[in-house]
Amino acid sequence: MAIIGGGAAGFFAAVNAARLHKGLRVVVLEKTDKLLAKVRISGGGRCNVTHACFDPRELVKYYPRGQKELAQLFARFSSGDTVAWFENRAVKLKTESDGRMFPVSDSSETIIDCLLQEAKRYGVEIRLKSGVNQLQVRDKGFVLQLDSGEIRAAKVLVASGGHPKPEAYTWLADLGHRIVPPVPSLFTFNLPGNPIVKLMGVSVNGARIKLPDFKQEQIGPLLITHWGLSGPAIIKLSAMAARELAAAGYKYRVAINWVPEEDVDSLRSLLEDYRKYAPTAKVINRLEVALPQRLKEWQLDRAGFSADQRWQDSSNKQINRLIELLTNDQYLASGKTTFKEEFVTSGGVDRRDIDFRSMESKVIPGLYFAGEVIDIDALTGGFNFQAAWSAGWAVAEAVTGQ
Repeated sequence: MAIIGGGAAGFFAAVNAARLHKGLRVVVLEKTDKLLAKVRISGGGRCNVTHACFDPRELVKYYPRGQKELAQLFARFSSGDTVAWFENRAVKLKTESDGRMFPVSDSSETIIDCLLQEAKRYGVEIRLKSGVNQLQVRDKGFVLQLDSGEIRAAKVLVASGGHPKPEAYTWLADLGHRIVPPVPSLFTFNLPGNPIVKLMGVSVNGARIKLPDFKQEQIGPLLITHWGLSGPAIIKLSAMAARELAAAGYKYRVAINWVPEEDVDSLRSLLEDYRKYAPTAKVINRLEVALPQRLKEWQLDRAGFSADQRWQDSSNKQINRLIELLTNDQYLASGKTTFKEEFVTSGGVDRRDIDFRSMESKVIPGLYFAGEVIDIDALTGGFNFQAAWSAGWAVAEAVTGQ
């Protein structure tokens, strides 16, 4: 069995296939000189192995694309199985407050060493700098053309990862597979020229962010950066609306409710009470909403309040404007910025061309797929790795007849 790609999905399939079927020769072909590159950098070098969501029905909700298909995989190998797999090999995982799971060592090398030890134990052959230039179907098997020659295999797993350029999938399209054009996922929103960037570093724990043109919204932490908006809620929105934002040329409206715990009527009543019961208090000192001080001052300035203005001197126009800015603050975004080390694409081999019980191609028997080469992507938090482990496991079972 030949495996194209030495990342998480390919490597997990390799070690498990070799373990489940002792007589199976498994060769991993990695085009670079580094194995498990994303595993190494994930989570800032700590490796976010999976997420502590142990109900497969809930787990699939973290995948903007592929929920139905992944339900089949997670029913067989899910987060709990991943935890058990590593702990059975003396790699204990820990859960952080947001549900992300890391090795207790806080080092991705722990995960890499475990996988390499398994590969050595079960005789997995690893070839670095062995990119596959061509894949041919021949004599009920496959011929893989490398720079160094060719190899033959009865079965092939494509786990070559995602790629932002459509032409990277041409060789798979030539074999008869449909390709969903790749677009970026997991990115932050750029607000070029908007004065809000002066508030860089300000964060809000529970903002409600909407993309009005695409009927998408999220509530969660938001961070103002020197280029625009970031934070978990923004990143999640970018994934949920990845295809719509790409189609719009990354020019889109963003609406923010900075105080979603307050409805407009209760907020208006609060501000009117200030005018009535605290008329001589300075507005800046008596605006009791759960926002950072810098953000409150900025919104008051935009609403037309002066720095030393008192509530008794506020106008209805100022109050109406402040309510609008707090509950429906509108921005025009243009462009995107990659989120930290994450580089996930939405797109790849069409899910309709894959049997998710085995991850085998419906077009070419004996050809399998796993990982980001498939049109499946997830939110941040260990979910992309979990999809990789699950698919790799399914392939290992399928090729060994388990």
